[in-house]
Amino acid sequence: MRILVINPGSTSTKIAVFDNRKEVFSETIMHSTEELSSFKSVLEQRFFRKEKILSALKKNEVQVNSLDTIIGRGGIVKPISAGTYSVNEALISDLEKFSAEQEHPSTLGGLISYEIGQDIHKPSFIADPVCVDEFEDIARISGLKDIKRKSLLHALNIRASMYRYSETFKRNINNLNLIVAHLGGGISIAAIKNGRIVDVNNANEAGSFSPERTGNLPSIDVVNMAYSDNYERGDLLKLFTKKGGLVSYLGTNNMQEVLLKIKEGDNFAKEVFEALCYQVAKEIGAMATVLNGNLEAIIITGGLAYNEEVVEAIKSRVQFIAPIIAYPGEFEMEALAYAALRVLNGDEKAKKYV
Repeated sequence: MRILVINPGSTSTKIAVFDNRKEVFSETIMHSTEELSSFKSVLEQRFFRKEKILSALKKNEVQVNSLDTIIGRGGIVKPISAGTYSVNEALISDLEKFSAEQEHPSTLGGLISYEIGQDIHKPSFIADPVCVDEFEDIARISGLKDIKRKSLLHALNIRASMYRYSETFKRNINNLNLIVAHLGGGISIAAIKNGRIVDVNNANEAGSFSPERTGNLPSIDVVNMAYSDNYERGDLLKLFTKKGGLVSYLGTNNMQEVLLKIKEGDNFAKEVFEALCYQVAKEIGAMATVLNGNLEAIIITGGLAYNEEVVEAIKSRVQFIAPIIAYPGEFEMEALAYAALRVLNGDEKAKKYV
């Protein structure tokens, strides 16, 4: 089975072609600021990016008609359970609708995969978008009646780590109890109960601070900032999601730079680094209580997991809970390809978005 994977980012579009589980071609198509500035919204970039993808395939002698399916990284839609979804008109409508309210480049993955699929009369899919929601009811209660806790997470890489673990240890994914900590520009720490993500911090606004995001903040101080006349709403949102965390304290989102500062004797950088690992460990501990301590492993994944110092600092605090396994990096392209392959091979049934 030949699968085209499409993973749009803010300034690039990653594509890959897989023959079954083997990657035969990949390319990261970069989009300059000048190119993207001519579009008023992410949605307007759809046809521009589609043509870039088709040109890259042609240049690398990949015949579009040789594809059996196309799968794109899913954008923000209604809360849905984890899995692989056929792209239908209802999904297309909601990708467009929700993008108008909350833009995210991953929205283009579903839209472009659908259009290429329509062109060659082949099925198209998305899998495990950031809005995956498998919360138990108790996890939705926030402490204020008018506000519910929401599931927003790095679902694709978290689920890829679950599948990798299940294959390595010959375990049925539906029987797994795990904690998976995705550590990247944002941080998601998820409790997995019988293969379902039953609780997770909202990666945009809660949990540990990250390289770019503030995580939990004292609510009264946030209210005081909002009413100080020093910030517009957009300024605060950018401050909390793009200029928080390591950027706020140390002026960088690059963990290698932070570790270099520490090596050079910067005690403040050391304190901030330790605080990040401390908060991650504290969140892992909280998720262990969700599972009543009944878990078989803690998986640390994402880009920060490449740094042994990060893994060891977290491990020193939580290894009493369960064995620690590190899966450094993100496996989004493979995860998408394997999700489509499971459907094509009949191992899993594609879900219908309604």
